[in-house]
Amino acid sequence: MTVPGRRSSTFTRLLRHGFTAPSAAERLLDLPDMSSVRGDPVLLDALGAASDPDLALRGLVRLVEAQDPVERQTLLGTLVSAKPLRDRLIGVLGASEALGDHLARHPRDWHALVTYEAADLHPGVEEFERGLADATDPVTLRIAYRRCLLSIAARDVCGTTDVAQAAAELADLATATLRAALAIARTAAPADAAQCRLAVIAMGKCGGHELNYVSDVDVIFVGEPVEGADESKAMQAATRLASHLMRICSETTIEGTIWPVDANLRPEGRNGPLVRTLSSHLAYYQRWAKTWEFQALLKARPVAGDPMLGEEYVEAVSPLVWQAAERENFVADVQKMRRRVVDNIPVAEVHRELKLGPGGLRDVEFAVQLLQLVHGRSDATLHSGTTLKALQSLAAGGYVGRADAAQLDAAYRFLRAMEHRIQLYRLRRTHLVPEDEADLRRLGRSLGLRTDPVAELNKEWKRHASVVRRLHEKIFYRPLLDAVAQLAPGETRLSPKAAGQRLEALGYADPAAALRHLEALSSGVTRKAAIQRTLLPVLLGWFADSADPDAGLLGFRKVSDALGKTPWYLRLLRDEGAAAENLARVLSAGRLAPDLLLRAPEAVALLGDPEGLRPRGRDALEQEILAAVGRAETTEGGVASARGVRRRELFRTAAADLIGSYGTEDSPAEADPGALVDRVGNAVTDLNAATLAGALRAAVREQWDDTLPTRFAVIGMGRFGGHEQSYGSDADVLFVHEPREGVDDQEATRAANTVIAEMRRLLQLPTADPPLLIDVDLRPEGKSGPMVRTLASYEAYYRRWSLVWGSQALLRAEPMAGDADLGRRFVELVDPLRYPAEGLGEDAVREIRRLKARMESERLPRGADPTLHTKLGRGGLSDVEWTVQLFQMQHGWAEPGLRTTRTRHALAAAHAAGLISTEDAQILDEAWVLATRVRNGVMLVRGRAGDTFPSDGRELGAVGRYLGYGPGRVGDMLDDYRRTTRRARAVVEELFYGA
Repeated sequence: MTVPGRRSSTFTRLLRHGFTAPSAAERLLDLPDMSSVRGDPVLLDALGAASDPDLALRGLVRLVEAQDPVERQTLLGTLVSAKPLRDRLIGVLGASEALGDHLARHPRDWHALVTYEAADLHPGVEEFERGLADATDPVTLRIAYRRCLLSIAARDVCGTTDVAQAAAELADLATATLRAALAIARTAAPADAAQCRLAVIAMGKCGGHELNYVSDVDVIFVGEPVEGADESKAMQAATRLASHLMRICSETTIEGTIWPVDANLRPEGRNGPLVRTLSSHLAYYQRWAKTWEFQALLKARPVAGDPMLGEEYVEAVSPLVWQAAERENFVADVQKMRRRVVDNIPVAEVHRELKLGPGGLRDVEFAVQLLQLVHGRSDATLHSGTTLKALQSLAAGGYVGRADAAQLDAAYRFLRAMEHRIQLYRLRRTHLVPEDEADLRRLGRSLGLRTDPVAELNKEWKRHASVVRRLHEKIFYRPLLDAVAQLAPGETRLSPKAAGQRLEALGYADPAAALRHLEALSSGVTRKAAIQRTLLPVLLGWFADSADPDAGLLGFRKVSDALGKTPWYLRLLRDEGAAAENLARVLSAGRLAPDLLLRAPEAVALLGDPEGLRPRGRDALEQEILAAVGRAETTEGGVASARGVRRRELFRTAAADLIGSYGTEDSPAEADPGALVDRVGNAVTDLNAATLAGALRAAVREQWDDTLPTRFAVIGMGRFGGHEQSYGSDADVLFVHEPREGVDDQEATRAANTVIAEMRRLLQLPTADPPLLIDVDLRPEGKSGPMVRTLASYEAYYRRWSLVWGSQALLRAEPMAGDADLGRRFVELVDPLRYPAEGLGEDAVREIRRLKARMESERLPRGADPTLHTKLGRGGLSDVEWTVQLFQMQHGWAEPGLRTTRTRHALAAAHAAGLISTEDAQILDEAWVLATRVRNGVMLVRGRAGDTFPSDGRELGAVGRYLGYGPGRVGDMLDDYRRTTRRARAVVEELFYGA
């Protein structure tokens, strides 16, 4: 008798055995049907060993209550006396609520767990076929299937089989089930069965002999007419049989469902015929199939129906699978396959995704399958559809390092075991790790983690996922280093041919040169070589993600050759997580940034500083440049220092642009392309303005110390004045001066011209730094006019000769360097011209439209595609800018917001003033930003300016990557550009031309 207020001894024992609700468990054990085993210590120990003791006891009580009196005593007697049954039954009931429900509905099925013969330990298809032999309809097939599943789960949870063996048994049970379902379908339609031969080809995890507890069973159907039958009618009959088979397995009955049969991996997917002849399959694969379809065929295995036809299918498609790596688009397809498919996973679920999330099962499977496709064409030992067997073969052949393969094997087994136990609980298809504490506790205990199941589970899961994330890329590249390294005796290496094949598959155009670079970087016993061997596997992966991996690797070798002996360089790459990835992105994205970096490799330090990629303001730049000019002993030396600063800052801007466009593993790509454009335009404009200020200071000091005989100002024009410069832009300027008191006009003009000539000379001297060209063609009278004028001369000219196009050009005028007061007065002088009172008259508007039309017809380069020319083409920069500038000249006098030199600011002001609709403003802004981005991308990729897309395929692909288009999506990029600019041109026709 229990004393009131004290716990019973049974309660305490239950608590000690792992029950979380011991009071409820005590009540269940006190039920009359459980009286004979209530205090049995063997049973309590078995319940305590279950994944969820409470669940196991509830399931056991339901099973006992469902028996008739005689059978109940048999069950309880066997349960207490026979350890194999006890372990299996309690193990299943504690791990699977769904199988507990099945036993409660079919109480005699517990007998399936009694036998413990040698054949019972590892049953195959034949044993499962015998288990399903009595099924005659979908309902009895489901009952028999669950009975067989019961035995698989029992062996799994008791540890009699490991996760790979359990997955193979599930695939064998699926094979037997498909055969039984086809037999039922044939019996229901004997006339159809007599007309055709039908083979069922397992794909995916079923084909790979590695099925989950609950998974779609992927299949492909192949049909042929029997001798003498009409092919069309035979295919219709085969389609009816296949459809019936799918319904038998997939439909929900009173016994639930088995699993969905998915035939979407067939040619043309769900849009294609369900059943094809063998010749029709081959015609599709030879002409239309994509790389992923051959990847899927890696796992093709005939499982049901006509065995000879199934074998013929596999024999016919197998050579095509192993030739996939030689296909034209293989590299681009591989790059797409290597990118993790997480876009469609809800953000809240990514961290719980066991299959598709980073470090998940799919990472291992894709990596293994890709290496099989690359190397399986010359090594038949890799032709396995089972992930772990293929991984073992890859390690044996030296295609994957043995230690890496062992770690991946262990991680894959653990993640698959988690997946199995999660699905087993309710027999539902899911790959999400549960969040509920009780579910995590049961899951952890089912995997043998008993001390602190939840904490241990999370720790082990994160550890294995981390291993997969780390090795996912490494296994591609580590063997490439081993191929050029001295290995320990007994170690296997990639042959040069295999290494070349892998590099080709990963996008390297010159694998022989790439191997030479790897050898040069990683050979030897120095600390430098050791660090390189650690860095290179990861860097090679980042290079392969780019449009030009060869350039990335070559650039890295050059930078390493230049900086390899400096202690901070390799330490930076090793210890600053972002620095190595940033460097890889910069070196492999095009020519401009690597060229700038290789002229002064120490700038690589910017890539490791969190603030290193942030553009510096004009004041800071001007202060640094003027200080450098002041310290220099010669004029040339001062401007050389200024140009060195400019080169460094151009690299900073280009690197930030590339990294912002590509994104990194820790930081996504910039979502707003307009922000990237503005950042580049402002940074380059500020940099060029500061450089001009430095050149001006140097030119003045050479002859006049620090005081020129005339006040002098540099007025930015065009894209320079509009803060919209690109990397290779000239500096469009006007020069204005004003003689100081007592200085003769001729002397002042002579001094001003001398300074201009010296500035242009200094900024174009041949050096390692890029020149800054000064363009003064927008001055009054163009090339025929004087290089510099006084403020009074400008006033006289504009009063007498100014034309509407000249006033339009002045919309971009902004002081950039020199005498600030003189620059301000110049702006005051031109404001009435560019923002005329009461706007433009009809004649002026007509003249602007005429000039624009003439420019479109005469200035577009011969042979250029007008739909792809970013400056003068349809809906390009010129179209948008002239439209915005027309608004500025017509309404700037009344709308202060329009009085800006910047196109996007003026467009936003026109919208705010109600001059343009929201939709039209967005269309024009999107087109202008896109065209500017294309120009920036061309300069970054080719290293020289261009107004149209490159013709070279690799360069075009690199521009696409810069714009956010993945591998193989060049066509989409061009289509999107044409669509965007076509819409912009329609707006221009309406707003500018008044159409």
